[in-house]
Amino acid sequence: MENTVYKIINGSIITPSKIIKEGQLVMINGKIVEIGTANIEIPHAHIIDAKEGYIAPGCIDMHVHGGNGHDFLDATPEVFYDIAKAHALHGTTTIYPTLAASELQLFWRAIRSCEQAMRCQKQGANILGLHLEGNYINKQMKGGLNEQYLHLPNVEEYKSILSATSCIKRWSVSPELPGAYELAHYASEHGVLMSVAHTTANYTILKEAYKSGFRHVTHFYNAMTSVHKEKEFKREGTVEAVYLMDDMSVEVIADGIHVPPAILRLIYQIKGVELTALVTDAIAAAAYEGDYTKILGKNLIVEDGVCKCADRSALAGSIATGIQLIRVMVEQAGVPLIDVMRMAAETPARIMGILERKGTLEVGKDADIILFTPNFEMLKTWVEGRECVR
Repeated sequence: MENTVYKIINGSIITPSKIIKEGQLVMINGKIVEIGTANIEIPHAHIIDAKEGYIAPGCIDMHVHGGNGHDFLDATPEVFYDIAKAHALHGTTTIYPTLAASELQLFWRAIRSCEQAMRCQKQGANILGLHLEGNYINKQMKGGLNEQYLHLPNVEEYKSILSATSCIKRWSVSPELPGAYELAHYASEHGVLMSVAHTTANYTILKEAYKSGFRHVTHFYNAMTSVHKEKEFKREGTVEAVYLMDDMSVEVIADGIHVPPAILRLIYQIKGVELTALVTDAIAAAAYEGDYTKILGKNLIVEDGVCKCADRSALAGSIATGIQLIRVMVEQAGVPLIDVMRMAAETPARIMGILERKGTLEVGKDADIILFTPNFEMLKTWVEGRECVR
């Protein structure tokens, strides 16, 4: 039976401005009602001893394809619930299910499944809307996406999608494609976050993209160009152009593989906490204990702690979880834990427009809370005050 009143004691509470040692946190009916160091008397509260662990806001994953053996393109509400539960147990309390490039009919099935999952959420991380990674992607930078589904922006197609559903919250597009600026303008007016992805865009293109509505960058450093030579001349790539865009936010797959730890630290130092979000880009093999070959097919493999195309021509998604991102950023990239948690929760909440209720541990906000050891081992997860259990 669910207990709606919890008091967590004897932990280090990670707030936006400081870490409160030997703190106490109380949640009632899904909301945070007290944070402090003094003993807080709450009759009939279920007491949780943090045992000197960390009490932190749950991760908000803006880019996740699957987990526990399933992909969101399996397109059933049950799959959405199962993936959401798997990631909740590993530190994520809010997800934006991501659909990789696919046939339009499958997109529609996934859209309807997401709508139902959002209406009738049963368990696991909050599902707050879809992220489309396709199909308007530059084939030259396709990475692990299926080339047969990639094409130029189609006005009739994207208008029909955005007029038929409100569950699409972000769209990753190659801005250099003809028609991308028009799409960005239209989608932005419909409340969709437009994100630069799989791209060869230079600084000139990126400035125009920003004017048209692109505000974010998908898996920064992956599937995009950096400084390069054209004959005898050097040209900036997308990476350098993004650094020059002061107001453009980025997300990084912080598994220590997609982006090396030294580059993770560089992004942190240049872009800063408020413009850098941590994402998993996790596929079905994340949070999964079975045989990878049974769920990935012949075109993908898991090797060196990451998913690759079988011919090893490109990375094809991570098997990371929320708590792994935190561990890598602290232990390998050398970023202070308080800043890491802001990039894992507060910054994505701000980017996605939900910071008023999620992303930080503050009185009045949703009780989306994770508890982990100083060695970054997960202990407990609460989503809107509900404890997640296996």
